[in-house]
Amino acid sequence: MEESLRTYKVVTYGCQMNVHDSERLSGLLEEAGYAKAEQDGEPDLVVFNTCAVRENADNKLYGNLGRLAPAKQAHQGMQIAVGGCLAQKDRDTIVRKAPWVDVVFGTHNIGHLPALLERAAVEKKAQVEILESLETFPSTLPTRRESAYAAWVAISVGCNNTCTFCIVPALRGKEEDRRPGDILAEVEALVAEGVVEVTLLGQNVNAYGSDLGDRQAFSKLLRACGEIEGLERVRFTSPHPKDFTDDVIAAMAETPNVMHQLHMPLQSGSDTVLRAMRRSYRQERFLGIIEKVRAAMPDAAISTDIIVGFPGETDEDFEQTLHVVREARFANAFTFQYSKRPGTPAAEMENQIPKAVVQERYERLVALQEEISWEENKKQVGRKLEILVAEGEGKKDDRTDRLSGRAPDNRLVHFSRPEGGVRPGDMVTVEITYAAPHHLLAEGPVLDVRRTRAGDAWEKRQAAPETAKPAGVLLGLPKIGAPAPLPPAADGCC
Repeated sequence: MEESLRTYKVVTYGCQMNVHDSERLSGLLEEAGYAKAEQDGEPDLVVFNTCAVRENADNKLYGNLGRLAPAKQAHQGMQIAVGGCLAQKDRDTIVRKAPWVDVVFGTHNIGHLPALLERAAVEKKAQVEILESLETFPSTLPTRRESAYAAWVAISVGCNNTCTFCIVPALRGKEEDRRPGDILAEVEALVAEGVVEVTLLGQNVNAYGSDLGDRQAFSKLLRACGEIEGLERVRFTSPHPKDFTDDVIAAMAETPNVMHQLHMPLQSGSDTVLRAMRRSYRQERFLGIIEKVRAAMPDAAISTDIIVGFPGETDEDFEQTLHVVREARFANAFTFQYSKRPGTPAAEMENQIPKAVVQERYERLVALQEEISWEENKKQVGRKLEILVAEGEGKKDDRTDRLSGRAPDNRLVHFSRPEGGVRPGDMVTVEITYAAPHHLLAEGPVLDVRRTRAGDAWEKRQAAPETAKPAGVLLGLPKIGAPAPLPPAADGCC
């Protein structure tokens, strides 16, 4: 009787870098002979890819580990692994608090997971391996892509910034850039497989080139992506205002397949708070970037990150943030209440803001941004847009007999299901008839359907045996793009 494959599930928390790492982990496990667990099945292996940015990150992890303890006791041979930023930070603490964990690995050695699991099984004790520096660039590892039509491509790892609220540089290390030729080769290979949209990924993506000695390397990379035949949409996340230069704006405006969509983390509109955060730009510089982007691309949709209640933030400081929000007119914003993270300078600062004050400011900010998002979305009504059909973006699609996808500027669009059918990865042209703060609606018939190689790739993947399909990644944060670009790292690590 043939022995069945061991099954696995990857549970991911946090930022887009973690999601991409989880694709690598899935690829490694499948190369090692594991198979994706059924949605409702009990896996032989559970891997938690953790985030250390939010205050409740460790509570969420230990709560999940606690719930898994009885299952592991009842399931002979079941293994549990914990990796990612929280593993890099807490190390032996995880095994002390949850001794039933088999493997703890860090952000620099995800490629070692299969070997560590095997060693834990043989030695019957937990394996803890945390490297202090990157051993292998993640993109050289096997990958099981979550989508047939859109893909992440890491262009750098690590971060050279020293923001006082962020622990990521300490956990991910200094920035290391990939060679442009390696990046473009990966993009070309993805396009050959049917991918039509690529998101260039970095902890501080537009600082790309600092490790290569070329300050214009990022804009050159964007233009080079424009030369790849069959690549229809290029995005990137997340940039830093201090590194956002005019040549990047020009490359975005002049390269047809680079989308007019930009995520630009603000964090605070107050120069005093920005100084305390150790952010090297000020309000005038930030608004100047927004003005230049809109001059070059009037249709650009700009999103941001904002932290409310940073230590020492006064009412006047907060009013400056509201001022920037009104001036910038963001399409949407990821807003966070400041939370202490042990190991960061901000956690030791005086004048920590009372929770009630932070909550009141947060609610005012959210209300203002909701109003602006709705007004900006209403400007889309009557426009004809080409939508990249997505998989699983519309929670009510089955009930409403609609499908969902992303416009070029990344706005979420729900549209009527065409009579002839359409596949994720195909393109449809629709006319926008209604706008809500967080989505657009095209209630009329689809004007055009363009079948694509990406749709063919999705169809081929669906016909493949279950073991050949991509591993599921359970996300700890909401989705914002196709296939589901994650929001920037919580508490704005960029």
